[in-house]
Amino acid sequence: MSPQDAAGQTAPATTAGLTVRSFWYVVCESHELGPQNVLSRKVLDEDLAIFRGPDGKPVALRDRCMHRAAPLSKGSRTPDGCLRCPYHGWTYDGEGEVVAVPCEKGQFKKGGIARRALVHEVCEQDDFVYVRVRDEDAPEKDGPADITPFAMPCYGDKGYTTVRLQNRMMNNVTNCAENFIDIPHTVFVHPVIFRDARDQKINAHIVRKNGEVHVNYEGETDNLGWFKWFLNPGGHKIQHTDSFFMPNVTSVSYVFGPKRHFIITSQSVPVTDEETLVYTDLTFNYGIFSWPARFIVRRQGQMVIDQDVEILGQQMDVIKKYGDKFAHTQADTIHIFVEQIRDALAEGQDPRTLPEKSRDITFWI
Repeated sequence: MSPQDAAGQTAPATTAGLTVRSFWYVVCESHELGPQNVLSRKVLDEDLAIFRGPDGKPVALRDRCMHRAAPLSKGSRTPDGCLRCPYHGWTYDGEGEVVAVPCEKGQFKKGGIARRALVHEVCEQDDFVYVRVRDEDAPEKDGPADITPFAMPCYGDKGYTTVRLQNRMMNNVTNCAENFIDIPHTVFVHPVIFRDARDQKINAHIVRKNGEVHVNYEGETDNLGWFKWFLNPGGHKIQHTDSFFMPNVTSVSYVFGPKRHFIITSQSVPVTDEETLVYTDLTFNYGIFSWPARFIVRRQGQMVIDQDVEILGQQMDVIKKYGDKFAHTQADTIHIFVEQIRDALAEGQDPRTLPEKSRDITFWI
């Protein structure tokens, strides 16, 4: 299954007024949300209390008790699977309704809008817990039905192993996503580790359509840094595709031959306008070497991401002082297409209605 086939947002455009809040965002890995713990998360500047309800399914409430505005994420689970506020013990069920107020004892009665917390849509897929952040004044909590969580490429498929990483980037989603599908920066930010400067000519065909950007590269050989001993030891022809899926997912696919497939998929979750939590899957099929290689893949992958964390933080420091008016090269066409999709969402326009665009470019690394 290719990253293109794995997209969760490829249905025809049927929804007006699409915004970044129309989409699903990862709030944690499934294993992080146990039957008794409560997690504090922030998505799109909305504070969330995440827990598992009586049926074991995840629940996401606004992290604010209706009583005296204490953070529900600091509370505790009750034996019947509800969430108890740490301040006065008000207790909420999986629908956000207050089901107990200790100080009222036998006089307590359920019901009333003032005693119902804001509930956000939650689902679980590919061992991720996803949330769709609801607008407070929205008449319904359910978002567009044709927008579904992104399906992680080859996750759980036979022969594939996945290493899952989490990293906090002090930059916005757009700049993070652009970094993850940007080749020219690799020879300067990741020299030796990932690529070396060779003045190698690369041709690329870029397509923007249906809220996605796809790039097919030609001309790459063995310039993969010292990790080429694992990625492409035989020097096989490289099939390299980069993809962006609205509003926040990038997927990089390398095929080096039979049982030589490596995919890097990142979900950039907007915490605030200047902070992004990135969940990255390193998914690969290297035959019998896949399972034992996971430890070095994790180490290598984290080394590369650590360098991106640093440069992206530095970039945002400069942007905050001098603004984000950028100059462009041919290679930045990929970024421009991504920005057009992100800008459309910011304006409440469905990016799937944008006309299809394509371009062939050449650059050197």
